[in-house]
Formats: sequence, C-alpha cells, structure tokens
Amino acid sequence: MLRFWLSVLFLFIPCSLFWFDGQSACTAEVPETVTTAEVEACAILYRSMDLEGVVSWKAFRQAVAGYHKIGNRKRDILTLIDFSRPSTEKRLFVFDMRQRKMLFSSVVSHGKNSGENYATSFSNEYGSYKSSLGFYLTESTYQGKNGYSLILDGLEKGINDRARERAIVMHGAAYANPSVVSKGGRLGRSFGCPAVPQALARPIIDTIKGGSVMYIYAEAPSYFAQSTVLDYDVNQSL
Repeated sequence: MLRFWLSVLFLFIPCSLFWFDGQSACTAEVPETVTTAEVEACAILYRSMDLEGVVSWKAFRQAVAGYHKIGNRKRDILTLIDFSRPSTEKRLFVFDMRQRKMLFSSVVSHGKNSGENYATSFSNEYGSYKSSLGFYLTESTYQGKNGYSLILDGLEKGINDRARERAIVMHGAAYANPSVVSKGGRLGRSFGCPAVPQALARPIIDTIKGGSVMYIYAEAPSYFAQSTVLDYDVNQSL
C-alpha cells in the first residue's frame, strides 16, 4: 500500500519540492515544523533507497526529521537502530544521505537490563545496564577493552546525555555475532552499548565516526514526551 501511494506522489508533487540548489529536499536543512511536503519528500527518499519491507517507515522518517534538526552534524551519514525489532533481526541501518543509499544493515545488541530478545526498558542512569534512546552524534575512536570503539555523544538531556559518563560506545563483540542466536534464541547483550558483530565493527565505525547522526528508536511514548529533538509538533506530524 505504501508503495502505491509513493508512486502517486511522484506524479503529483512538483519537482521544485525535491530539488533546491542542486540538493534533494531531504538532504537540505528543514524548518522546525515538519510539513506535509517534507514528509512526502522523505517518502520519496525512502522509496529511492528501496527500504520498503526492510526498514520501518515510521522509524526512518523520525530519524530523518531529527537528522535535519541537528545543525552541528559534520557528516551526511545517518545511522538508525530500531529497537522495536528483536535482536535476532537486522535492526541497525547506515544510510548515505547524499548518495541516497543504504551502506550497512546488521544485527546489534541492546543492554542486558533492557530486555531479552526485545529491548523494552531504557535508561540514562549510570549502572542501569540499559540502552538509551534518542539522537546522538558520533565522536572519535579509541582502542578499549572491547577493541576498536566509537564514542557517542548523547544529545538529549535526561534521555541519553549521560552516554559518555556511562561509557556507552559502539564496539564489536563476540556475543553480537549472529551465530549466537542459534544457541540462545537471541543475540547476546551489552551493558548498554550498541554492540555489533566483530567483522562489521571497524567498517561501520569508520563509516559513521566523526560527527554523524545516530538515532536509537523504539515504540516508547515516554521518550517522545521528553525528546528535545522530536518535539510534540514534530511527533504529531510523524
């Protein structure tokens, strides 16, 4: 059904909606309030990347809306982690927003106290061993006890702004390898970090490091009630 309506949009939305100074409307900065035109433009982006049936439309459009609102990003890369999906499925997606293509899709671990196969509980507290939702900027890399790792800067006060204090970083882990699923029925869990398969850790980290946007999504009304990036008006439009 979504594919049908997206096809209709191509016929009736004027070309000026999608192009401004040689850029897609979805790769230009957008106003505070998400308009119907902007949502439609992002629907075109979604379809151009062949994401239907692969990536949640709701999670994607929220990620894109927040991406445009974060003015201090330095990279045209967007990472979406969709915790509405089980750990047994691919739920981390990396997009090149300028080239309009998906670069990576992978399984990813959530915090051990966030849930079993599904992540359903989230926290910003030190020692909670839970994942935190919301928007982040990626920072620099380092070699730690989990190998090559990426510092994450949580942008939302009270939601994920203690990420550095909690040492919430992206790293590779043996428990995040897909082979673990066949043994325990779910992926292994972290202390709150988005841990990825060891073989993908360096390629993904090198792609997203240095100021790109990451959005960790879940069906969590409490997040939307507090978010300073996806405010109430934006949520209503999404």
